[in-house]
Amino acid sequence: MEQNKEFLGTEPVGRLLFKLSVPAVVAQMINMLYNIVDRIYIGHMPGDGSLALTGVGVCMPIIMIVTAFAALVSSGGAPRASIFMGKKDLDTAEKILGGCFALQVILSVILTVVLLVFNKSFLMAFGASENTISYATAYMNIYAVGTIFVQLTLGMNAFITAQGNAKTGMMTVIIGAVCNIVLDPIFIYGFHLGVRGAAMATVISQTVSCIWATSFLCGKRTLLRLKPGNFLAGPKVVLPCIALGLATFIMQGSESVISVCFNSSLLKYGGDTAVGAMTILSSVMMFAMLPLQGLGQGAQPISSYNYGARNVDRVKKTFRLLLICSFTYAVVLWAALELFPQVFAGIFTSDPELRSYAARVLRIYCGALFMMGIQMACQMTFVSMGKAVCSIIVAVVRKFVLLIPLIYIVPHLVADQTIGVYLAEPVADFLAVTFTVILFTVQFKKALQKIS
Repeated sequence: MEQNKEFLGTEPVGRLLFKLSVPAVVAQMINMLYNIVDRIYIGHMPGDGSLALTGVGVCMPIIMIVTAFAALVSSGGAPRASIFMGKKDLDTAEKILGGCFALQVILSVILTVVLLVFNKSFLMAFGASENTISYATAYMNIYAVGTIFVQLTLGMNAFITAQGNAKTGMMTVIIGAVCNIVLDPIFIYGFHLGVRGAAMATVISQTVSCIWATSFLCGKRTLLRLKPGNFLAGPKVVLPCIALGLATFIMQGSESVISVCFNSSLLKYGGDTAVGAMTILSSVMMFAMLPLQGLGQGAQPISSYNYGARNVDRVKKTFRLLLICSFTYAVVLWAALELFPQVFAGIFTSDPELRSYAARVLRIYCGALFMMGIQMACQMTFVSMGKAVCSIIVAVVRKFVLLIPLIYIVPHLVADQTIGVYLAEPVADFLAVTFTVILFTVQFKKALQKIS
């Protein structure tokens, strides 16, 4: 166990980043299958597949809110636990784990009640139409019941990977994803449950993952153990975690607000076809961003541990490698999307009209995707070092200062207003990355000077 405590500060950074990032990237890719597999099966349902796909698509803002609340607690708690591990203060690290667990249970109960009572109103506000609302509510009524399992799976898995147990974290996701892939066709087609079957498969799968993750943190193989005595950790322990996690919460939670803006604007200018295409585009963007988040998750324990241990050289090396890997991946994926958009669109629908339309606007929507590797590397490093204010600023500027206003401004600046809505994304990305690079260059230098 002593060796396990030290390897984040002693192993070569390149080897360590590879060892932690590969399982994290695989886990993120597999985690994406929860919603992507649902959409693939639903989109290919005979008869009403396209409308059902659009209905489930407008559920995404609510699902993003649920996962954002998990990130609010865990994405701040896990890096802080790693920092205290670097300081050799395991007692405080375990208190952070226990306090975050209890807070996520409380948030889950509140979210479940709110979703069950108000989900139809939310869905109509998020872009559902009279044609698609029945599919959306059928999915969400069941998904809401599993909120606590989603919260705890995502939240506790962050603490598993924060200790350097990337393979165990990957298994948490693989177990749930395999269950989902197996159960989806059984419930959707075999039991003829349609979108309800997809939601049931997701909830059952998340429950299995939750049991796996919490069992590990209560067992003997973990360095930081989940103990009931730490559930009542005071505000001094929990509030800094929330402050640090606020940036990720804004980044993920704002996706729901942005989905509302996109869906309402697209419904106004382009109808259900444009909203259905946005469901496909958001799925592709999820595919693009999750591996970047996986790379960041792999780098986070290294950066946080060594920042806490005041090892400047290893923090610099970790960021450099993260930047190179993230940028390379983003460029390769961007090129594939620009060259073969019809292949990606065809994964999600068999409707020729929707597939053709989605392929055309995909090139526009993902126009600046190649820059997002830089954005994610900088933002994840801010979080890893505990720089809450900087990470919040970056998240707010990209989403609220730039993207949301541009969704409503750009359509009035181009001939095709529907295309203008999609065009807001690459314009915002270009401006946001430029701002982030400038801020990071200044703040990263200051942060390292404080620990040197």
